[in-house]
Amino acid sequence: MPMISLTVPEGVLTAEAATELQKTLATTLLHWEGAPDNAMFRALAWCRIDEVPAGRFASLEDDLPRFRVDVTVPEGALSDRRKEGLIKQVTGDVSAAAGLGEHDGLRVWVLIHEQPEGTWGAASNVIRFAELKKLAQAAAQQG
Repeated sequence: MPMISLTVPEGVLTAEAATELQKTLATTLLHWEGAPDNAMFRALAWCRIDEVPAGRFASLEDDLPRFRVDVTVPEGALSDRRKEGLIKQVTGDVSAAAGLGEHDGLRVWVLIHEQPEGTWGAASNVIRFAELKKLAQAAAQQG
């Protein structure tokens, strides 16, 4: 299932903001994947925030904080439209949590990693995207 991780300099996010952002990013990812909002899929969506020491994640130009979001999804889970929507919403989520303005968008980078079919596993089993899609469709029909 989807995983999302944020790399951010230490101290940029309050503990409360980081906790809320973890939930928000996971929910955003599930939305753009088209997964149902139910307990099973929420339990499978993981979000990790990695803080690096201040000054260890900056540009050559200035010492303003930078944010890197790595999204890992099964190959085929996101169309181009969904990728664009995910990138836009994740950028907004991170910007809001960090108090960034619209002009700070280039300080938030979102990298989408598509995991090839047959290389995703859990509970000692290979997890296939088609199987996850069937589960999502069944959950959606149950309402």
